[in-house]
Amino acid sequence: MMLLRDILYKTSLEAVSGPTDIAVAKIEFDSRLVAQDDVFVAIKGTVSDGHAFIGKAIAQGAKAIVCETLPEEIAEGVTYVEVKSASAALAYMASNYYGNPSEQLKLVGITGTNGKTTIATLLYQLFMNAGFKAGLLSTVKIMVDKTEYKATHTTPDSLTINKYLRMMVDAGADYCFMEVSSHGIHQNRTEGLQFAGGIFTNLSHDHLDYHSTFAEYRDVKKSFFDHLPRQAFALVNVDDKNGLVMLQNTIAKKLTYGLKTYADYKAQILENQLSGLLLKINNEEVWVKLIGTFNAYNLLAIYGAAVNLGLEDREVLRLMSELESVSGRFQFIVSETNVTAIVDYAHTPDALENVLNTIENIRTRNEKLITIVGCGGDRDKTKRPVMAHIASSMSDQAIFTSDNPRSEAPEDIIEDMEKGVEPQNYKKTVAVVDRRQAIKIACQLARPNDIILIAGKGHETYQEIKGVKYDFDDMETVKEILGQLNK
Repeated sequence: MMLLRDILYKTSLEAVSGPTDIAVAKIEFDSRLVAQDDVFVAIKGTVSDGHAFIGKAIAQGAKAIVCETLPEEIAEGVTYVEVKSASAALAYMASNYYGNPSEQLKLVGITGTNGKTTIATLLYQLFMNAGFKAGLLSTVKIMVDKTEYKATHTTPDSLTINKYLRMMVDAGADYCFMEVSSHGIHQNRTEGLQFAGGIFTNLSHDHLDYHSTFAEYRDVKKSFFDHLPRQAFALVNVDDKNGLVMLQNTIAKKLTYGLKTYADYKAQILENQLSGLLLKINNEEVWVKLIGTFNAYNLLAIYGAAVNLGLEDREVLRLMSELESVSGRFQFIVSETNVTAIVDYAHTPDALENVLNTIENIRTRNEKLITIVGCGGDRDKTKRPVMAHIASSMSDQAIFTSDNPRSEAPEDIIEDMEKGVEPQNYKKTVAVVDRRQAIKIACQLARPNDIILIAGKGHETYQEIKGVKYDFDDMETVKEILGQLNK
């Protein structure tokens, strides 16, 4: 039990009705989870409004209500707290409830369209390999030192974030690396957290189903850096035209990285092969097991962050040479018949183009490149024809298939994609709605030395169709099919 007034510390209060020196059991923003003596926070979400469930929360035993608009009927014996933003209030309350764990370790947030998962995961890997205890909050998984937990969102809700941060502190963690999505920033999930650093990767076409314009999407990302404290670092990709925009109003230490432009952390690609990259970073050479120009950027961000977190330059390079690729990020296998199958999470036009450019740079042109790609349902429709244009123009064969159609008909999604195919590329494309069948056809078409790219799902181990999640793993599927064809 904790006093309500202590939980409300730093929240922006508009009005209070009832005592705040009362003990409450826990905080909930889902009325279905409310129990005796809880405090219920009524949040206006994208699907439902928590204010409609205040009565239900009180009936289930809520002792206090935090809301943006007081209900017409005030229940006796219940404390009502009116706030300007319930989601921001929840974030501060969650931090207070869990003892402000972000202040007890070095928390680094990574934001941008592409690269967040790779940078966060590899920073976690690097610091663990350096002998520190660390935590990870990512799209793929949550790690508390060496214990893994399932992730449900790129940036979880405030209560979940602080619960895991507290677990990390209790486990003796010194650092935590966290993906920060535009949704998470916009919904105030990162409010009340003390960041030791922020990293900006890049900005391209994504989430315009949620953010009405690209400018809004950019400005939401920028607000994360606007709120970094003076003692933190703000490290941005200066080769992206939005990189310096992120630094405009921050009071944090401003730092840059890039391959093309003068920067604090600069790299040159000396070799780019399927086996790895040879990089020169700030005049020191390092061989890494990751592939492609996009990973050169990711590694520069990792280098800059690690140095600013106190590690010695050459030690960071040594540790970088040990890093292993992240699940679903340019993962590849080579079959017995010498067919290379690559699985990548590329689900935006920019990411798909990056992966295809990477393949272009390492292929000999004596082989065929077959790309399998789909687009998610109930998401930004404007990127569908762009994705199809990129796949069909940069591949020898493009197979359009299902990704996570969700509530949409996969045939309709593929039809939207096909609008982006130029006439000269029509003959190179085929639509196969069933994803497993699409992978099977690609494997049957592939000859020795050919390359198959399976894009869009990466680490995901399911397909979401009409509200139901079915087991589906791109890497396991292509391994199985290639193995059968080899027999």
